[in-house]
Amino acid sequence: MPSTLKALDARLDWRGLPHLVRQVIDLALDIQAIPAPTFQERARAEFVAAHFVELGLQQIEIDAQQNVYALIPGVNPDRALMLTAHTDTVFPASTDLTARRDGDLIYGPGLGDNSIGVAAMLGLASFLRDQRITPGCNIWLVANSQEEGLGDLCGMKAAFARLQDRVQAIINIEGMALGHIYRAGIAVRRLHITAQAEGGHSWLNFGRPSAIHGLIEVGARILAIEPPASPRTTYNIGLIEGGQSINTIASKAELWLDLRSEDARALRMLENEVRQQVEAAAQPGLRLEVRVVGDRPAGSIHADHPLVQIALEALEQVGIQGTLESGSTDANVPLAAGCPAITIGITRGGNAHRLDEYIETPPAAAGLRQLILVVLTAAQTLQSAPTIDQLF
Repeated sequence: MPSTLKALDARLDWRGLPHLVRQVIDLALDIQAIPAPTFQERARAEFVAAHFVELGLQQIEIDAQQNVYALIPGVNPDRALMLTAHTDTVFPASTDLTARRDGDLIYGPGLGDNSIGVAAMLGLASFLRDQRITPGCNIWLVANSQEEGLGDLCGMKAAFARLQDRVQAIINIEGMALGHIYRAGIAVRRLHITAQAEGGHSWLNFGRPSAIHGLIEVGARILAIEPPASPRTTYNIGLIEGGQSINTIASKAELWLDLRSEDARALRMLENEVRQQVEAAAQPGLRLEVRVVGDRPAGSIHADHPLVQIALEALEQVGIQGTLESGSTDANVPLAAGCPAITIGITRGGNAHRLDEYIETPPAAAGLRQLILVVLTAAQTLQSAPTIDQLF
């Protein structure tokens, strides 16, 4: 495997890489400037589709989930890779998306997560076109929606359902994950907990159950839970809303709870404990309900899997020591279904999901070169292998 990748690296013409990096960063800024809250990705989808057309790709389509598809035909059309990058962001449509440069850093909400990832996918297609490279197998490019927040990976779920009979492996791009290879998807459950009560005046009706008071008690009970350190298991109350005014006994309140674990059984145990605490907080005149609003399945491939080894070798080839990780990404969907998948990055950065999110520009050259090597090596290997699992 290493000799295949190194031989490929030696054959490719990298003289245009600096220009490609500039193109990709400019594209990332263009993408980042288009508002794309989860469930509102249409404008970005149309932008990406227009660039797919300019690149001369085939079977370009935007589906009902606002995923954008395009095909790069390969030598062996009976084998295929899927390359994905999500288009949505955590920021409301009204967010000021103005980007600014500060030396080697560029600041902009959503720039690293995941505008640079989407731009890198377009950059890969541009590289193959300009060098007139036909990959060893078909490559499906998918700019997918609904990765963030309450999107529940529905974009990827739809894309995988559509293409799973045609693809043998999936490479997912998360912009700021350079140097990390995610080979395991952790299990995630998201709960919406609501409290309802009669309500009333804070003075005249003092003593009546309050939806907010009840929800605070639920929150305190959740915070008293001690999840296991191994397998790593976590929780987070991310949003709380409710009430009418400062002098009104609240008739309604709600919170959103994120539960995660490296182990599906540990996650179920944590969820059961949460539900027990919600039940224990109930009282006459206070109704508490729990609804599942997110369910990200778990899955993994072994560290020795050929796809992981290709990614490690590509990082080594560009001078980076790779590390193996687990997390929650779009790759959870294929991994849970038994389809080999990894998530890789393009550059480094920080402050994801904050208004001062930023990317570092110098590492993007290594990141793009790594991406090209991973995709082309995997495609070349799949050209003759029945499945990527049968490479060794």
